[in-house]
Amino acid sequence: MPKLSDFSAVIFDMDGLVLDTEGGYCLAWQKAALQLGYRLTDSFCMGLSGLPGPAIDHKLRGHLGDAVSLDVFRQLSSQYWHAHVSRHGIAVRHGVADWLSHLKRQQIPYGMATNSRRANAVQCLQWAGMADEFTSLVCRDDVAEGKPDPAIFWLAAERLQVAIADCLVLEDSHTGIVAANCAGAVAAYVPSVLPADSAAISLCDVMADDLAALLARLGVQTLVS
Repeated sequence: MPKLSDFSAVIFDMDGLVLDTEGGYCLAWQKAALQLGYRLTDSFCMGLSGLPGPAIDHKLRGHLGDAVSLDVFRQLSSQYWHAHVSRHGIAVRHGVADWLSHLKRQQIPYGMATNSRRANAVQCLQWAGMADEFTSLVCRDDVAEGKPDPAIFWLAAERLQVAIADCLVLEDSHTGIVAANCAGAVAAYVPSVLPADSAAISLCDVMADDLAALLARLGVQTLVS
């Protein structure tokens, strides 16, 4: 089992890993679909976790058919999403405070690499009260292909000025784990959707139920509850 002290930097995913956004996205997609006369199940929506935009569009097209305009669907779901987070905010997932406290104390560089577009990522971090926490932020806009392509992690490591092989990548989805694995990083899997994805389990280097538990597995005593 690796220790956190073995790594030169840590790269966080955003949706479902640092921020509890997945439930809000699911609700927005479901409300948009209902307005258009369709139904999306919880399992279908959670199956979109971690996917880049084109892959989400592909799955939606297969489920909704050609009669539905995806532009209209996206507009509606965006309206529902903004209404939800404006009212409820975005929760930070359990264990994030522990990680950031330890990394700062030990002066271990860290950053974020997300499949979200930059405008959306920045807004989500602001809603969660974390606008200043991730000064190194790599988004879908910064690379030609999003995860599962590994380029986003290569760029994140470059900006942190460390070798990707010396980075610990924290991910909550199969898509993210594939990207981290292909990039050559050490991949930690903290599933946001249960049951955990068996393929992600087989690819990851370490796994835990939540970030606090992962920190303990990596040899760090939890200091913040």
